[in-house]
Amino acid sequence: MLRRLILAAALASAAAPAQAADANADLDRAWAAGYRAGFTCSALWNGAGKPFDAIERDELSGIYPEIEPDVRALKAEVDEKQKRISVRYRDDMPPRVAQWEGGEGCVTLPIGASAPDLHSFRRPRAGLDEKPWPLGDQGALATTNGASPFAAPLGDLARFGGQTSALLVVKDGRIALERYERGHGIHTAQRTFSVAKSIAATLIGNAVLDGDIDVTRPALIADWQAPGDPRAAITTEQLMRMASGLTSDSAGNRTDAIYMGGASVRQWTVQWPLLHRPGSRYRYANNDTLLAVQSLKAARQKALDARNARSAAIRRGPALDPVAFFDHLGMTRTFAEHDMDGDYILSSQVSTTARDLARLGLLYQNDGMWQGQRLLPADWRRFVTTPSGPQPDGPFGYGAGFWLLDKSEGVPADAFGAFGNRGQYLVIIPSRKLVIVRQGYDDAKNRLDIAALVRAVVEADRR
Repeated sequence: MLRRLILAAALASAAAPAQAADANADLDRAWAAGYRAGFTCSALWNGAGKPFDAIERDELSGIYPEIEPDVRALKAEVDEKQKRISVRYRDDMPPRVAQWEGGEGCVTLPIGASAPDLHSFRRPRAGLDEKPWPLGDQGALATTNGASPFAAPLGDLARFGGQTSALLVVKDGRIALERYERGHGIHTAQRTFSVAKSIAATLIGNAVLDGDIDVTRPALIADWQAPGDPRAAITTEQLMRMASGLTSDSAGNRTDAIYMGGASVRQWTVQWPLLHRPGSRYRYANNDTLLAVQSLKAARQKALDARNARSAAIRRGPALDPVAFFDHLGMTRTFAEHDMDGDYILSSQVSTTARDLARLGLLYQNDGMWQGQRLLPADWRRFVTTPSGPQPDGPFGYGAGFWLLDKSEGVPADAFGAFGNRGQYLVIIPSRKLVIVRQGYDDAKNRLDIAALVRAVVEADRR
């Protein structure tokens, strides 16, 4: 009898790794299907859109190695009428679905969800193309004959590494250099990846200007308000500075369950326990930015409710409205995507053009002023570029939603930027009146040296 029990235990133990491997493979395939659906949807319908061969070449290669084979093998079904992408990955499960929602991009449904019964809100965007730059596209170029003082010094962009799809250099408010790879142009929108974190910081800054949120106060996260919950002390600023002290599941905190699994932003982010005293450790985490946006949304809603209580005229519409802010800046081809609950995934899931990123850069170059109107507090640029508290290891410092290039040789000390996976960069150098935008499709083996590129631009500007 004892011998049979020991044998059964041994067999169960041997089977466990195989079962775990099967479960991991199933999950990877489900996530791969979600990745293909979401990226195909965004690339096909956000901005000017891209053809299928370009989506295959650019968006679905050079990605996470554990899912890329499945991403490449799975097929996307396109419903042009409904603006819907479906990717079947198992015979016994509904396909993974991404639904285009107009001005707010695509929504990726959770694993197991059937085709959506959504009332698509195809929100129209402002038509500003014929307006003068920077609100529109007219008169954007500093030169009309194609000559640029930056063209020859930068030369072949391949020497900086990576695979560049777009490069803009804005000097004194106008575009001094603009390059695109084949199939890309001024209205081609690409995924920002973590550049979205700097966009989130900008939306928070706009709410600070309106008096709707105080980032030094505890974040407004309803799920943390139970008596004795130590997370209630975490401030919005600590979330912006990647210093929450919360546990995260991996270095970099990839948040695959949200990005590829269609999971709820709120449910996924609020669950993590405290690991370190808030403000004592730097740990880059998507969750921190997503929680900062949750706090922003709650603060905006609280302020909206207070205004409605004081006025007979009820203000309708969303409390948090990135589209309205983008269109105010002329960023009419920037799409902030959200989950099924309407919560924005402003740690990564934004599509935008190179020119729209340049507009965001000009807002910071002008210290929060836009077309004569203040959109960010007078000290917001200083705030987001001040390294307060714990700092990351490596060549770049971190402020509040922005990276700092103050340790890069040959680069002005006031240079700062928004950095994203696969080589997405927005760099602002106020002292030189320079804004640099670089978009790309880098992979783990071939990445851009952003410091070298910025250094070359600065050297060309000094000539």
